[in-house]
Amino acid sequence: MKMQITNTILMIRPVNFRMNEQTAVNNYFQTTIDLQNNAINRKATEEFDVFVEKLREVGVNVIVIDDTTEPNTPDSIFPNNWISFHQEGTVAVYPMFAENRRFERREDVLEKIEEKGFVIDNVVDYTSAEEEGVFLEGTGSLILDRVNRKAYCALSPRADEELVIEFCEDFEYTPVIFTANQTVNGKRLPIYHTNVMMAIGDTFAVICLDTIDDKKERKNVAKHLSEDGKEIISITEAQMQQFAGNMLQVKGNDDRSYLVMSEAAYKSLTPNQISKIEAHSNILYSSLHTIETCGGGSARCMMAEVFLPKKN
Repeated sequence: MKMQITNTILMIRPVNFRMNEQTAVNNYFQTTIDLQNNAINRKATEEFDVFVEKLREVGVNVIVIDDTTEPNTPDSIFPNNWISFHQEGTVAVYPMFAENRRFERREDVLEKIEEKGFVIDNVVDYTSAEEEGVFLEGTGSLILDRVNRKAYCALSPRADEELVIEFCEDFEYTPVIFTANQTVNGKRLPIYHTNVMMAIGDTFAVICLDTIDDKKERKNVAKHLSEDGKEIISITEAQMQQFAGNMLQVKGNDDRSYLVMSEAAYKSLTPNQISKIEAHSNILYSSLHTIETCGGGSARCMMAEVFLPKKN
């Protein structure tokens, strides 16, 4: 049976977290903090540890792997951009826009996942696309409806249309491709990752439809979600800026589900939106201020879901 949500997630504990100047060129969510890099990393690590503890408290199986000091990987805390794990025992490895992010891909991460009793039968490697200057940043770029086999993707410098289609052919998904923009200094510019403007749960979707400027594309995305029985919970662009689209539904104790988000995302929601979400799932949130400010990513980016089969 196809599953949309899992109980197991992979998270990478940072050792050199800081603002990555190579990603800031098209991640308009990143802003500088007036702190030394070691202080930034210390605060980010504190936020990371509290977040992991909260997830484990409700029964989420969190596999934490420490980052390495060399090579220097400031964004390693966001593993979902370079790897995804699938129910049929397949792992996908993705091409990354920023050169210093390519060092995040580590063979030992796969070995450690196997040591935890998971089966990896096959690795589909898309990284050679980097040589052509073409990218697809994992489940940052691809929002997967794993049950209905649809892959939603907002095209950007980090999400190439041909690669999206190639992924969909390899993994048997239907592509739902569109363009999503945000206003930056008065201009409409592509949002760097789809997962900051939408999240798909088992019976609902949280989405900033306002970012899809093309009316036909907007209607098409809404149609796909509705026909698959997802209640559409709309957020505004201002809420998206607070990472209200960067959420992930996971399974905790007793098969209870939790929609995981940052404290900033939660505080941006209206009581009506919260009650709509809570009709489908419990909510879990944690403060990720330093990570969001310097990294331009939030709760969802920090979690790579593990759907692999377990060894008998």
